[in-house]
Amino acid sequence: MSSESFRVRYLEASAAPIVLSVPHAGRDYPSGLAARLRVPMAAIRPLEDRFADLLVDPALTAGVPTIIADAPRLMIDLNRAPDDLDPDLVRGGHHRGAHISAKARAGLGLIPTRLWNVGALWRGPFDADDVAERLRTVHAPYHEALARALTQAKRRWTTALLIDLHSMPPLSIADAPDIVIGDRFGSSAGAQITATAETTLTGLGFRVAINAPYAGGYIISRHADPRAHVHALQIEIDRRLYLDATLDQPGPGMKRMQYALARLIHALHEEMTGGFAAAAE
Repeated sequence: MSSESFRVRYLEASAAPIVLSVPHAGRDYPSGLAARLRVPMAAIRPLEDRFADLLVDPALTAGVPTIIADAPRLMIDLNRAPDDLDPDLVRGGHHRGAHISAKARAGLGLIPTRLWNVGALWRGPFDADDVAERLRTVHAPYHEALARALTQAKRRWTTALLIDLHSMPPLSIADAPDIVIGDRFGSSAGAQITATAETTLTGLGFRVAINAPYAGGYIISRHADPRAHVHALQIEIDRRLYLDATLDQPGPGMKRMQYALARLIHALHEEMTGGFAAAAE
């Protein structure tokens, strides 16, 4: 299954109670978008989780349900609420029901408006109809697909786990983690699920942090319901682990990170079901 803005694989016959989401790796920039920018296209590349979609190749081979955005984050951020938009970006300064988060105020809302080392991104505001169209054709269908995938997984396995996969720029802090696991401080996933993820990744030699500095965004907040046996984790991976020295192209660490993600999925599958034999008949 595919759409113009994202790809869906193995929605109907899940090989695991796990659904993968890759919302920020989109590189399919619409024609005409560059003309609306006040900065070169190269300047907005840090918005991308550059080639994070390649990290899930082994999971795709194994038949794990996966949803990958092709629409770029510059166009619309799937990890933001539909009303998390600076109203100044909409012509007339009005966006009905606007809820402006700290991230939106910093320029990283539903439609990114600025980057810290670049400045303002757009030449001018958007029409309200333009924003509504992006919500209708990209944002809403992506979340509908996630909800269907999780429903299918839970129906087969009686439990489900969403892994929302991201990559992060190198953190300029002492003893910076390689990978950050976010479970919204325990509200989006059972404690043992988070602990299994941490143990698996540290066992593979990675420095792992929990909820700092990324506790998880709108995607896991919207779709997690641990009391109903639907869990969700956000996974942030340092881009140096799988990209080249310029953080632009796949690098020598790609295969290691693909293997690590496959191991993580297997460990979480075992934790949640006790093995493949636990699938419902």
